[in-house]
Amino acid sequence: MNIEALFEHFKNINVLILGDVMVDEYIWGNATRISPEAPVPIVNVERNEIRLGGAANVALNIKSLAAKAILCGFVGNDYYGKQFYDLLDKENLSHEGVFTLQNRKTTVKTRVIAHHQHLLRIDAEQTDIVPYEAQQKLYAFVQNRIKQADIIIFEDYDKGALDQDFIKKTIQLAKENQVPVVVDPKFRNFLAYQGCTLFKPNLKELKEALHVYPNPRDKDDIKVAIHKVLEAINCENVMITLSEHGVAVGNRETFYYVPAHVRKIADVSGAGDTVISVVALCMALKLPLEYVAELSNLAGGLVCEEVGVVPINAEKLKKESQKLFHIKVE
Repeated sequence: MNIEALFEHFKNINVLILGDVMVDEYIWGNATRISPEAPVPIVNVERNEIRLGGAANVALNIKSLAAKAILCGFVGNDYYGKQFYDLLDKENLSHEGVFTLQNRKTTVKTRVIAHHQHLLRIDAEQTDIVPYEAQQKLYAFVQNRIKQADIIIFEDYDKGALDQDFIKKTIQLAKENQVPVVVDPKFRNFLAYQGCTLFKPNLKELKEALHVYPNPRDKDDIKVAIHKVLEAINCENVMITLSEHGVAVGNRETFYYVPAHVRKIADVSGAGDTVISVVALCMALKLPLEYVAELSNLAGGLVCEEVGVVPINAEKLKKESQKLFHIKVE
């Protein structure tokens, strides 16, 4: 299978995405002077924009790669919740797995950007775990769709959409139906993803959850960290994203360290969403770990060249991957 064939195979994959959906709001403008009221810049607003964020940005990445995204999560019965559904319609993404909660706030991240630089981010959110009845409704939806799924992504931002009982039941359900599970974790549920197929923390999450502090430049140190995660999560594979140093992936038999490609970095927001999306599609096709790491690392770097949270450009990823490596898989 070459790169062209690989991207064609992506079209046949159904991805069930479970997690914290949100709205990304952008305020774009110019800042040319300092406020006389406080030592802060004055931003002259030129335009406002809203985009799909969180787990919904993962869905956008999956769609951009021509696979089918089945998005699951919660929004509030508020202005931004309605805007979220409108954005899904605009992107031709189904919202049958997205549920409205009456007494909950839709998560919104507002970024103020001037001259292509982030000046401020404002988070409006409610992070307590959603009610048990809502979790049950989500689980019933997953049960109904599990046989259509080729892979499950848990996109956990610690915003309360996922509780540990739901995670445990869903992973067990996936095992019973032989559906692989890949996880992009955060602190609260870090240890709950026992038995998943691939677990993808970053360095910050490793430090917070396991008190593991690997040197991202030291391959042996990273390899030890991967084995500590394998032991803690009892998962099959671990990928650690190393920011500007690249990624490392391994299991109990293999280990690969893939350095980052030289990029003109504009914004790292959303890079993890892109990485887990490419990882999921590659794992659904049962590609060797070295190719999972190579392609996802390349994709994560590409989106960092864009300002704001954006999905991967599939054609650009395809062209760059053809230059860098050739995948040969039976």
